[in-house]
Amino acid sequence: MKQVVQPVSGGPVEMLDVPRPTISPTEVLVRTVASVISPGTERAVTALARSSLLAKARARPDLVRQVVRKAQADGIPAATRAVRGRLAGDVPLGCSAAGLVTEVGTAVDGIAVGQLVATGGAGKANHAEFQAVPGLLCALVPDSVAPEDAAFATLASIPLHGLRLSGVGPGSKVVVLGLGLVGQLAARVAMASGCDVAGIDPNGFARETAARAGILALDESGDSTTDQVLSWSRGRGADAVLVCAADKSSGPMSRAPALCRDRATVVMVGDVGMPTRRTPFYEREISLLFARSYGPGRYEPSYEAWGVDYPAGQVRWTEGRNQEAVLDLLAAGRLRVSDLITQSFGIDRVDEAFRLLEERTEPCLAIRLTYPAAAGPEAPVRLKPSPADPSVPGVGWIGAGAFSTGTLLPAFRDAGFERFVAVATASGVSARRAAERHGFEKAVSGATAIIDDPDVSLVVIATPHDVHSELASQALTAGRDVWCEKPLGLTCTAIDEVEKAWRGSGRQLTLGFNRRWAPAVQAAQRVLAQVQTPKLVVYRIAAGQVPDGHWYLDRRQGGRSLGEVCHFVDLAQALVGAEIEDAVGVLGGDASQGEDGMVAALRFADGSVASIAYGSAPPTAGKERIEVLAGSHQLIIDDFRSITVDGRTLWKGRPDKGHRAHAAAFRQAVQGNTGMPTEAMLGTMRATIQAVDRARAS
Repeated sequence: MKQVVQPVSGGPVEMLDVPRPTISPTEVLVRTVASVISPGTERAVTALARSSLLAKARARPDLVRQVVRKAQADGIPAATRAVRGRLAGDVPLGCSAAGLVTEVGTAVDGIAVGQLVATGGAGKANHAEFQAVPGLLCALVPDSVAPEDAAFATLASIPLHGLRLSGVGPGSKVVVLGLGLVGQLAARVAMASGCDVAGIDPNGFARETAARAGILALDESGDSTTDQVLSWSRGRGADAVLVCAADKSSGPMSRAPALCRDRATVVMVGDVGMPTRRTPFYEREISLLFARSYGPGRYEPSYEAWGVDYPAGQVRWTEGRNQEAVLDLLAAGRLRVSDLITQSFGIDRVDEAFRLLEERTEPCLAIRLTYPAAAGPEAPVRLKPSPADPSVPGVGWIGAGAFSTGTLLPAFRDAGFERFVAVATASGVSARRAAERHGFEKAVSGATAIIDDPDVSLVVIATPHDVHSELASQALTAGRDVWCEKPLGLTCTAIDEVEKAWRGSGRQLTLGFNRRWAPAVQAAQRVLAQVQTPKLVVYRIAAGQVPDGHWYLDRRQGGRSLGEVCHFVDLAQALVGAEIEDAVGVLGGDASQGEDGMVAALRFADGSVASIAYGSAPPTAGKERIEVLAGSHQLIIDDFRSITVDGRTLWKGRPDKGHRAHAAAFRQAVQGNTGMPTEAMLGTMRATIQAVDRARAS
């Protein structure tokens, strides 16, 4: 399918052939009929992408802080790779569209295949032939509303939410500052709600469009315009001002107080600078509010990703119900949007549409994109031919995140894996880019296409955690060797199912417990093998905080206690060399960080014990420190940079957590030369789950 993206590194907007997206249980797959380009919003996205690295840093200081934390935790080379990976990514363009439902997630109610829906969500309702959209951001379109009009529903929800925040009602005087697309919609929605509306904009075309809709359209002439607003409002001033301009300066916000009555409301809807003076707002006791996009639910994972709706009795107007309200206004004829379309292009001419935005050679309010009336057959996106000898074992890759492509893939190449057949991700865009940059033959849609591919003999699973066990079982049952990133599963039942599939498959299974193969650990094991008495392991981890919005904070993924601590439990088992008999845990830390503090205690069959203290403290004194007391020996592993035994340095080098050596060992196992410590790894997972379950129950 075709999808429109803006490369983060800059350059022109691109239309890519990508695999169709796959949906989660809370999503809906939609074949797009029409989408709307919002010039102000999408021009801002493309301008930021084309700006310098310094300008990007100034615009996103939150990402700069993430890079600093990454450098502190994992070193400058790892942080550099992360930055390069981010700059190599793409921003899917679009946020407002309409289309026909082709597939419905198992947790979505009230939507059926074949229905026409309006779709929303930046990065979800894309300019693409197919969209994977949260079920709560799909609104059924009334029969009387054309798809081209329904495609405005999400965009119109933005000013509708701002209008609701203002608290105005029928007869209220509302001023809209800025008559771009969002401002035009704001004025029309306010009129449909029974308000008297004046709009202010220096652009003549914008004023003419607003005037044709019955809006009092005013040029910005300073005091003269203020006098006109006062006259229009019977000398009182506006009850509410909706600032819909796109202006980084403080001008629009500083202008608003003069247009207001005493104790009026100003709502910041557009992307504008903050006012520099408090006094004008104070003197009229103006309420200053900020509209967060489409309404309650926006940027809330529980709503958008998990599909948990707010009860209507508690939150009447969510972002999804705002979409419905816009559609109802369209159906009743109280809102008209078709005349806001100034240009229309087929998806195959999208480059012309965005060039028009950049060059500004003609007036532009809303640009409509249209799509083929019928979908073509679903097929992989092939980027290179298959090798002449198809018997060469092939690798199939599921998941293409930063760690997967920045660390794991290079490790596989260094280990000697030669043929990379196919890669799949949820979005399709990242699969296409991963295939291009890392030499895969094709990008495909969904994990099933990887597992069922006859050219794939080995499957790498590097997805979010909640699907690891299911995919591992499927791949093993299909006769594939499996590398699954940790954790293998989130419950002991899931681990049991994978073990059953593994034992019945005759194939190799390894988990992403790479620390076993770190040079410092290998050196420690040689010393510890000579000690027959029980050992004491003390393991401290300062992991740093997870960035806000990271999928680790999604409760469906098991939290950091399962996703991270299993790493350290496995290393403790590798150092002791005996089976874990019992495991207990205590949770602490900040709950908003996904259980980021935990202490686990382990007892081994040979009488050894281990304590693992894991937290989100910044790694200023090193991320990981391991001390082992064994007989008369004291071993200290310092962040995988060195190991000392009884005060003498046994090994020292660049930080190495064993990724490449692990991949090399797995290749040997796949070739039948060695085995993998799979049973020990399965024991690690069960012990970790036991410790976490006990901690959560206490």
